[in-house]
Amino acid sequence: MATPRRFSAEEQRKLFALLETPFSPAEVKWRVVRKGQQGRRGKVLPYADPRAYTDRLNQLFTPSGWSRTYNLAAIPNIVRRVGRREVVTGKVLVSCALTIHRLGNHTGNGEEWADFEMAVSSAEAQAFERASSYFGLGRYLYRISERWVDLDRRGVPKRLPALPLWALPPDVVIEHGAEPRGPIDPKLTGKIESFRKLLGSGIYTEILSRAGFSHDARLIANANRQKDALKWMEAAARGYVRVERIVSNGGQEHLNALLQYLKLSTVQDLQSLEALRFVVDALESVMPQNAA
Repeated sequence: MATPRRFSAEEQRKLFALLETPFSPAEVKWRVVRKGQQGRRGKVLPYADPRAYTDRLNQLFTPSGWSRTYNLAAIPNIVRRVGRREVVTGKVLVSCALTIHRLGNHTGNGEEWADFEMAVSSAEAQAFERASSYFGLGRYLYRISERWVDLDRRGVPKRLPALPLWALPPDVVIEHGAEPRGPIDPKLTGKIESFRKLLGSGIYTEILSRAGFSHDARLIANANRQKDALKWMEAAARGYVRVERIVSNGGQEHLNALLQYLKLSTVQDLQSLEALRFVVDALESVMPQNAA
């Protein structure tokens, strides 16, 4: 049986453009990712239900034109703090391999605390969405920064933020001013670009996209966006410093095991801030407190 031909370069260009098109605002939800000390305000981030991803893939490639497989693992006996008490739990780890036939394949990773309700489903959704983002599907959501909102007594946002204009599909029109451009600071551009080697291309590119709203440090719209991107770069660099400190205190074997699980050679191969956070949390959970 003949092997189906790959999509031509022009077909791929059109397909990637359709994959990158934002979801309908009705399919985008917001989750509280952190709360203030009093619990009255919280930071929220947008996300789309996994069904929005599968609907887009089915629409473009038909249900038989793509496939996904999951690999499940777990790290037991991790102590974490919940409020004022310590809980012995574990982490559910999921790897999702997404294949779009005739186009390619990518893998994404997800994790969740084992004591969370629907832990496996949550980790699977993360892994699937991250694998999809490598094809451009839903990746625009990573560019939207955390927003502070007021919370009710149940910790639910009283009012949700509006999506920026660039995060809406072409058939949705909302009139408001575009983000101003310039001036930019060439020194900040140089500082941002200096983090590329340390952070690796995956995390460096993610920060440019999410904080700088750009794929190139030289094309960030204004100095305020540059400062935001630089703060994110510096925060990510501190994560690498924590990894190095743990490794220097006897944690190399643990790091090697994590990299093997993630199928990576070095920490610079990490493809997302979430993956970096996972590595840091996992190392700190198995090493003595004074080693971190």
